[in-house]
Amino acid sequence: MCGLEEETALQVDGTNIEFDKDGFMVDPSLWDEKVAAAIAGDEGIDDLSETHWKIVKFIRAYWKEHDLAPPVRLICKDLGVGVREIYRLFTSGPARGACRVAGLPKPDGCV
Repeated sequence: MCGLEEETALQVDGTNIEFDKDGFMVDPSLWDEKVAAAIAGDEGIDDLSETHWKIVKFIRAYWKEHDLAPPVRLICKDLGVGVREIYRLFTSGPARGACRVAGLPKPDGCV
């Protein structure tokens, strides 16, 4: 995470997106694909691939339904993506990178 450790907000299309001290969105309802792309850039991801989006949208949908991030094994099983692939795509890992890009608050458990 580059700039967000010093900053607590990011401007996306004129909207101020606030982050907690760990870099997770304070108000996940402000998330959209442009916000995701901005957070991804902060994570060092220049371009979100189809697989990135598949993972991000799965995490977000699961969170909306269950109010928590999905376990990594569920992401792998349901999407047919290996753990190594997730770490290759989100170098800071599923709990930090993927959940941040998906606009979730900081996960409590193991993702």
